[in-house]
Amino acid sequence: MQFRAAATGKLAPAKYPRFTLSEQHEGEVIDLVHETGRDAPLARVRFKDGNMSLVPSVLGTRIGSKLQFGLKSEITNGNVISIQNIPDGTIVCNVERHFGDGGSLVKSAGSYATVFSHSNEGVTLKLPSGKFTTLHPQNRAMIGVLAGGGSGDRPFMRAGNAWRRKRSKGHKYPIVRGVAQAVYVHPHGGGRHQHVGRSSTVSRNAPPGRKVGSIAARKTGRARIKERK
Repeated sequence: MQFRAAATGKLAPAKYPRFTLSEQHEGEVIDLVHETGRDAPLARVRFKDGNMSLVPSVLGTRIGSKLQFGLKSEITNGNVISIQNIPDGTIVCNVERHFGDGGSLVKSAGSYATVFSHSNEGVTLKLPSGKFTTLHPQNRAMIGVLAGGGSGDRPFMRAGNAWRRKRSKGHKYPIVRGVAQAVYVHPHGGGRHQHVGRSSTVSRNAPPGRKVGSIAARKTGRARIKERK
């Protein structure tokens, strides 16, 4: 089955601005926003030239925080810097797989990676899964632990809430078949066997509760080919 990510409720791609390595910028967090299907909050950053960008926020980010982008950034939470300038043992998140992609690794809420070592082959990071990966030294990363951790620890007390969470992430959720329900619950329910019992094609103008099955279907069943004489 083909997976389709939910397209509604999205604000903008949560990526780093396309700055070169020689540039040094500082932005201010003007708002913390929520995006459908994403547990980690996003920080809306405004730079001095008026441009704005959305980036995942780390723990401790608040409105008015200053974020630095560039080689001369300090090793403090929220700053974005190339991993070649990050000391071993530093906790990072939103890591670029390739320079310029804006961050594609370690973007789940509450996750983080650890800078393990520097070598001639590149910089080795320990991912949240426990695996190690070696990346190009120029790839950028954000210092700190991504915010929003623990959002999945709270149990869902109602099935509707679980269904809405799955829907926001584009995941499937089990749905009870109509023929397996009682007759007063669903139009396809009831009977001595699990069968519809009537035509499953309904009008486009059918009232709520009756509008289930093949809605305003133009064709149903197998097309019959007339024999040529």
